[in-house]
Amino acid sequence: MKAKLLGLIAALLFLADAPGQAQDILLGYLPSGAGPFATLSRTNDIAAQIAVDEINGAGGIAGKQIRIIAFDTAGKPDQAVVGLRKLAEDDQVLAVIGPLSSAECRVVFPAGERIGVVTMSMASSAPKLAEPFTYGLRNTSDEGYMFQKVMRTLQEKKYPIATGSIAYATDDVISKTMGEVVLPNTMKQFGTEVKSSVTFQTQAFDLSTQVSQLKSQGADVIGVGSGPEPAVRLAQELRRQGVASRLIAGSTIGDPELARRMGSAGNGTVIPSTFYSGASEKAKKFEEEFIKRAKAAGIERSAASQFDAASYDIVQFYAHAMRQAKVTGDGAKLAAERAAIRDTLRAMKDYPALEGPISFGKNGDALKPVYVIEMQEGHWNLIGTYPAGS
Repeated sequence: MKAKLLGLIAALLFLADAPGQAQDILLGYLPSGAGPFATLSRTNDIAAQIAVDEINGAGGIAGKQIRIIAFDTAGKPDQAVVGLRKLAEDDQVLAVIGPLSSAECRVVFPAGERIGVVTMSMASSAPKLAEPFTYGLRNTSDEGYMFQKVMRTLQEKKYPIATGSIAYATDDVISKTMGEVVLPNTMKQFGTEVKSSVTFQTQAFDLSTQVSQLKSQGADVIGVGSGPEPAVRLAQELRRQGVASRLIAGSTIGDPELARRMGSAGNGTVIPSTFYSGASEKAKKFEEEFIKRAKAAGIERSAASQFDAASYDIVQFYAHAMRQAKVTGDGAKLAAERAAIRDTLRAMKDYPALEGPISFGKNGDALKPVYVIEMQEGHWNLIGTYPAGS
């Protein structure tokens, strides 16, 4: 009798933990703990958890609590695919937060399409990566669209942009795309003569040779295609050699601590962002909570990044879609509920997100407001605001 009772208890425990029988609504998460954009990924989980806590505090989804299961990709595309399969097939998550980079999305989006699970990046911005897929979405805007707002602001403010040079990393997908396509083409559209380009590796420490070449051109602006780390080193070397050119870039260098780290070397740097805490009371409160939680985790942050805000909104998007589609989290309905989440998201219009009203375009990218910010003495100042689709 005792043996039968123990067997029954074991069977019940197995069923409680078995895929499809979980009491929680499961979301997957693919952080990049290493690689050229690790600093941008480091705090995304804090932002996502703020959203989870808010949703669960309001009753969850269909009476169930949301829970996040993470798999660190280390910034490697092959690991990102392994992580996606593990989350989707073993953990049977309903949708996936991430991955972060364009290199990872390039392989994760087709894998997610084959499996039939939504993956939504908070940072990837290489042009048209999500366009061929129905399950691949990006809570980001195309870098071309973003950088146009930078050039438009500079032109409207009559900042000198007659001549330009470009410095970019060649060992990363989005950095190379920025340096060879987005920056030169957009600068030319606004009448800027692109005089030269220099290249470097993401991990390069000594950029003196590249800066000497840039110095010889004396351009009004220098477009930067890289992650935040090389951008800091580039700015410092430019000022060390007495180069006064203004740095301009896309969102790839958008670390919220960049202004503090560059200090006066970054004065005049102009970039686009899809999050600005001064835009609303909701955004301000989120940033305050984010900074508090980051500090509790031993991470000093003076602000939330656009990628943190995007991660928060991704969780809110999923919760909205699950409510609209009346998702139950029942394992027997997994494929149908994953498809319903996808269809609801693609039909979503002007959702009142943290970043502003957001919809998804036919290409799978978010249509959202853009804020153009300028660095001065360790701080970012807002110099341009553009509504979604403008």
